[in-house]
Amino acid sequence: MDSTLACLAAWMPRQRWYAAKGRPPSLRLVSWWDLGAHDPAHPAGDAGARVRTFLVADEGALPAVLYQIPVVERATETVDADPEHVIGSPEPGTTFIDGPFDDAYAQALLRLVEGGGTAGGPQTTATGRPAAAAEPAGRLRVARVVSGEQSNTSLIYEGDGVPVICKVYRQLHAGLNPDIELQEALAATGSARVPTPIGWIEGAWPDLATAHGAVHGSLAFAQEFLPDVEDAWRVALRAAARGDDFREAAHALGAATADVHGGLARCFPTHPAAASDRKATAAAWERRLAIAIAEVPELATQREAIGAVYSRALDVAWPPLQRIHGDYHLGQVLHAPGRGWVLVDFEGEPLRPMVERVRPDLALRDVAGMLRSFDYVAGSLRLDDPDRSPGAVREWAAAARAAFVDGYAATSGIDLDPRHPLLAALELDKAVYEAIYEARNRPTWVAIPLGAVARLVERPAPVL
Repeated sequence: MDSTLACLAAWMPRQRWYAAKGRPPSLRLVSWWDLGAHDPAHPAGDAGARVRTFLVADEGALPAVLYQIPVVERATETVDADPEHVIGSPEPGTTFIDGPFDDAYAQALLRLVEGGGTAGGPQTTATGRPAAAAEPAGRLRVARVVSGEQSNTSLIYEGDGVPVICKVYRQLHAGLNPDIELQEALAATGSARVPTPIGWIEGAWPDLATAHGAVHGSLAFAQEFLPDVEDAWRVALRAAARGDDFREAAHALGAATADVHGGLARCFPTHPAAASDRKATAAAWERRLAIAIAEVPELATQREAIGAVYSRALDVAWPPLQRIHGDYHLGQVLHAPGRGWVLVDFEGEPLRPMVERVRPDLALRDVAGMLRSFDYVAGSLRLDDPDRSPGAVREWAAAARAAFVDGYAATSGIDLDPRHPLLAALELDKAVYEAIYEARNRPTWVAIPLGAVARLVERPAPVL
């Protein structure tokens, strides 16, 4: 396996989902399994290919990161693939292709999701779990691999049946992925606010933390694919660029968000916010602010004002904690004609440990994330066109933000406005996080979160 690991180590740093940019991987093979090859009920269907999934740990990171790497192995002379998706040749005459970009893997993956069954390898299993309410997908073919994803790789299947999108998780964590858990629970209630789950694949692999026993986690998730739809980011960006009134759409989005939060509160346990929850949240705010000031010195002059916003939030009543989306913004919502707003990607922040992503949290954290997303629409337009009137895009964003909060309040029954002390603190914390991110990745964009910080500290929240 040394040649295989060397081949993977040379290829992985070029992939968007590889977490440790700027340094080569330090890989250890954890396990592997052949997908379809040893299951008579689900043959791979391509005699010229071996479909294998490797689990490799990058031990150069602390803690080690576990990656799922599906590979299709073919004789080199038969390979007809885009060089961008060729992993390499670990042995003369053999070429590895990134699995999602080869039909042998794609079809074997869909069969395992829809039909169930188990694929196995040394110390590892992958088991298909068809969703209870899923309809047969019919005869499907792979249309394309979704481009631009950062953390996963998704395949879209279209044909004579219900279109399906299947997300392959590249970084693996022990535990059921909330993307599956939350959407399955909401769909079971009849909610039209999420795509219908088709099924998923769960795996068992050796426990990296203890080196004893096995852990279980999610490998892939398939759900209804909504063709010919746009995400809310594109819809909002186009409206803002034209100066179109977005208040009605934003109000409906707020209502949809509250509807999903209400469904999650009914499906999963909630609990009152305890003193320990407030203390942990306040500590996280202060920790993030300290990092931000070290990396974005412009924030230092506002430390006291930021702290005052945080203090006001700690002095008001907090709602119960519940399961939330966890990474909510305009790009996580689809506009489906005849159906309205549909929420997707309930993974939470993919780089956070699973144990943190599944904890009950403040639903207003999702609201704050969406408010920041409207602000980013206005900010991105100004960056693209410096001659654009700043007042016009600011007014557009302010109107959209207010309408979103109104829609959320009307559906949830919560007395809320954008200056609510807790909501203001959560939005401010999000802007502080964004300042760190932009300083590290897009320095020319750091003005967007800095402008939000200035606005939030200069408009004191009302006393409730």
